[in-house]
Amino acid sequence: MPDESTAPTPPAAEVPGELPRDRLLDAYRFMVLARTMDERCLTLQRQGRIGFYVPLQGQEAAQVGCALALAPSDWIFPAYRELAVALVRGISPKLLLDQFIGNSGDEMKGRQMPNHYGYRRFNYVTASSPVGTQITHAVGAAMAAQRRKDPIVTVCFFGDGTTSSNDFHAGLNFAGVFRTPTIFFCQNNRYAISLPLERQTHSPNLAVKATAYGFPGVVVDGMDVVSVHTAVAEARARALAGEGPTLIEAQVYRLGPHSTSDDPRRYRSDAELAEWKAKDPLARLKHDLLAQGLLEESADAGLWEAARAEVTKALAEAEATPPITPESIFDDVYASRPPALEEQRVECLRLLQEGILKP
Repeated sequence: MPDESTAPTPPAAEVPGELPRDRLLDAYRFMVLARTMDERCLTLQRQGRIGFYVPLQGQEAAQVGCALALAPSDWIFPAYRELAVALVRGISPKLLLDQFIGNSGDEMKGRQMPNHYGYRRFNYVTASSPVGTQITHAVGAAMAAQRRKDPIVTVCFFGDGTTSSNDFHAGLNFAGVFRTPTIFFCQNNRYAISLPLERQTHSPNLAVKATAYGFPGVVVDGMDVVSVHTAVAEARARALAGEGPTLIEAQVYRLGPHSTSDDPRRYRSDAELAEWKAKDPLARLKHDLLAQGLLEESADAGLWEAARAEVTKALAEAEATPPITPESIFDDVYASRPPALEEQRVECLRLLQEGILKP
């Protein structure tokens, strides 16, 4: 689990309303940890120490504000940029780095590409690269919860580009008809990789698209953790009361590249980036905390130092963890291995022992 000095264990969901004053500092701690790990992972990919990474810089407030408004029993259906959501859920930096590296500590045994993680014990569904596929999954899981009378919601994360996908429209229509307890959380970061929002839709915003499917759409300032928390807490209360789904459009800005395979300088200007950097959600929350007397500059420096130390320690442990053993390829295919597969596994072990097959 994350070090309590940087990432406190999330409590049960808050009641609808503003994020309590005594939780603001916790929110900031999570945002600092997410930013610290994000910057390190981007560097690790450039150094060739992990193969792929999807940054979230600029979207920390949206993710932390949303995650803090949920209960541990709620189900998360992420896209591939939800690092801060994972940290709030209690997924440790070490566990995440195990997956990014693909070592023997990776609970998915290297069978997902880096940055596409999921953990059953955290109610955090495995991410998938094709956009929108998680939307229909979230709706189906919410329907199952309805029928089982489980008092939970499902929360689906996606970006502005996903609102042009078939799964978006099919999923929202299905959720509207069956009034599923689903929160559709769109992080509108203004670019679908390189495609700007104005070429994505002619609608005045993305939240308005919920109207066609018969449920509310809400626009929220995604750079403000309190506003996001309030919107999600209210949507969750509606869902649990049987009032159906909500589409929340958190308006944010992706300060970094879409992924480590992207060069954002090809499609946006330095002036635009500078304008949005001035609205950095971490700087904004820090200013509010200082103004309210909940944080001092020396304590802020300590938070950053602790976060860097935690990520550095997790990285050292992950890189020291042995690689996945080759014979693991025979695991998890069947509940019990049939004779033919067992023969292949035994032969694989023999070839490894004799040095004919190299790990």
